[in-house]
Amino acid sequence: MLGPTALGVLTSGGDAPGMNAAVRAVVRTALAHGVEIYAIYEGYEGLIQGGSCIRKLGWNDVGGILQRGGTIIGTARSKAFRTREGRLQAAYHLLERGIDSLVVIGGDGSLTGADLFRREWPDLVGDLVKRGQIAHDVAEQHRVLTIAGLVGSIDNDMYGTDMTIGADTALHRITAAVDAIASTAASHQRSFVVEVMGRNCGYLALMAAIATGAEWVLIPESPPSGDWEEMMCKVLKAGRAAGRRDTIVIVAEGACDRHGEPISSAYVKQVLEERLGEDTRVTLLGHVQRGGSPSVFDRNLSTILGYTVVEALLSPTPDTEPQLFGIQSNRITRAPLMHCVEQTHAVAEAITAHDYERAMQLRGPSFRAAFRTHRTLMRAMPHAPVPGQQCFRFAILHADGPAPGMNTAVRAAVRLGVDQGHTMLGVRNGFEGLIAGDIEELHWGSVNGWVSRGGCELGTSRTIPSEADLPAIAHALESHGIQGLLLIGGVAGYQAMAQLDRHREDFPAFDIPFICLPASIDNNLPGCELSIGADTALNNIADAVDKIKQVGVAYRRCYVVEVMGRYCGYLAFMSGLATGAEIVYMHEDPITLRTLQAGLVQLAAGFEQNKQLGLIIRNELANPTYTTAFIADLFGEEGRGRFDVRHATLGHLQQGGDPTPFDRIEGTRLATACIEFLVGQARQHSAEGSCIGLQEGEIRFSQLADVLSRMDAELQRPTTQWWRQLLPIAALMAQPGSGGAR
Repeated sequence: MLGPTALGVLTSGGDAPGMNAAVRAVVRTALAHGVEIYAIYEGYEGLIQGGSCIRKLGWNDVGGILQRGGTIIGTARSKAFRTREGRLQAAYHLLERGIDSLVVIGGDGSLTGADLFRREWPDLVGDLVKRGQIAHDVAEQHRVLTIAGLVGSIDNDMYGTDMTIGADTALHRITAAVDAIASTAASHQRSFVVEVMGRNCGYLALMAAIATGAEWVLIPESPPSGDWEEMMCKVLKAGRAAGRRDTIVIVAEGACDRHGEPISSAYVKQVLEERLGEDTRVTLLGHVQRGGSPSVFDRNLSTILGYTVVEALLSPTPDTEPQLFGIQSNRITRAPLMHCVEQTHAVAEAITAHDYERAMQLRGPSFRAAFRTHRTLMRAMPHAPVPGQQCFRFAILHADGPAPGMNTAVRAAVRLGVDQGHTMLGVRNGFEGLIAGDIEELHWGSVNGWVSRGGCELGTSRTIPSEADLPAIAHALESHGIQGLLLIGGVAGYQAMAQLDRHREDFPAFDIPFICLPASIDNNLPGCELSIGADTALNNIADAVDKIKQVGVAYRRCYVVEVMGRYCGYLAFMSGLATGAEIVYMHEDPITLRTLQAGLVQLAAGFEQNKQLGLIIRNELANPTYTTAFIADLFGEEGRGRFDVRHATLGHLQQGGDPTPFDRIEGTRLATACIEFLVGQARQHSAEGSCIGLQEGEIRFSQLADVLSRMDAELQRPTTQWWRQLLPIAALMAQPGSGGAR
């Protein structure tokens, strides 16, 4: 089967941050294959209106839109498209331009409409022939309408994908708002009720509650039972008694009780004021959650999905059944579109039928696990000890550089451990503190406020203990009765734990279970695809580069931006993909005079085609000779008269700031699994040394020795790096503009 000669792309339903990145990727991938690409403005309404609402796009038409929120091609609700006559007009306007393949970016309603359009297509085309509006040979050339769907929705409510375009950005908005509200709430000892979006899906509310440490959350999938008002007030009152100055209750807009009656934020406010006498305020975040620049995750997810969907449509044997493209287990997947829509509707139907157990089941195991974890973390105080329960003494320490999300992971580990009756100890300043015996007990209240705090409250160091330090470490473990270790850190931490692992037979104190939780902005640890802290660093880089680009556009300028990562190019590459960099220099791909010359030619070609801005990202240790300043000077000299060049080194701002929602949520998730691991090992009298990590989106445990065998010890990076499979996508997106199909 021959592929299409022309593609159409439209955004429909509510806008979502990242839609522009998806449109850009669809357009550029189609043009790279020599296929005409049309943007349908104003969604399905634009299909019906035709004319200027359906426009052919060139390469440069989608330049500079990666960081823009909303959708530049517009979106609208269309009553006319719900009628057959409206869809007949839409078919005619597509056939006018030879379009018989559509990429639809929207929610379940938009995708359902696309499938109906596809199923009716043969009859619609037949009617157009009968009316004399199109020729018979045109009908023969376009007998089938091919549909592919990308889910653009902040609600993250679609079956078939772990994340929808826009959901991560919405969480950023909610988290930032609640963090700000919490500070004023603490100042006045107030309660705040925050209402968030999500329709029938509690994802935003639940994840925001975990990411912000909210005391209570109300979601539609699991309504509170019994006298929930009394239970809520009891927990919040206990929090005040324990010294908590702020109270945050997050309410999903679709929240209801067990009888299906809506629970409004106004009602929750009334309950708190009447039963607790609290000064309570309500904040409706509204459309702030939809707006603004997309997060790095949404930019990159949208780019990868846009590329993949066009590659699929242009394949020699495209799917005849419409497909939904999404991400599952950190891998791009496709599934029958209508099956995904039906399963999505099944959740809403279960909620309407008050079958909340089924609704939670349909949301998946990660959602259910997150809900259980939050129920523990939101407590004012831990459960009372269970008589006769076997309890242990666990220590937590850091090693290597600080990473945003470390504090969040410590908080979760401490509270989950204490809630089970275990003693949780904090080691100050990493292995230096362990050698010195600088260890203290951490209580429930010791970690108040740590969920949102950047940096590393326990302190850290890059010290890897020598053999001479081992007796002191053994003494510290013995004197404090430590029965398990949780290391939250980077490469130095892994290597230090390996040192203890190798000397278990020499020191009985080392014969305990320990687990390494990956926390490194460099994302350079084997055994995990995403380290805690890397997402925050990427967003810090993107924020800085977005500002730099705003300045550069005014001057016809190229910027060479240096980012961290040591010998691992993850930060450089992923930030380059997210910011639209033309060139990324990293240690994995050696810089030579030839690559510099090729980069200069590529950059000059862009400016010759009226490009206003150039961007180069360089990994800090990409090459000892061809430094950031050298590259800037070289390109500046060669570009004289056409463009000028500046360089910027972002430095430690990449490590700073409050952790992103992803780093908070995953830090909590991984810490939960680590405590379960230590408890299980201790009860079995096992002394295993392991690492935890997200691999293909799932939490997996690996032997420490096995993990380190998969690392280049000299360069301190994994021998296999999953993100390098994305190199062709970045290369395609960075090609000089052509102004149209080639």
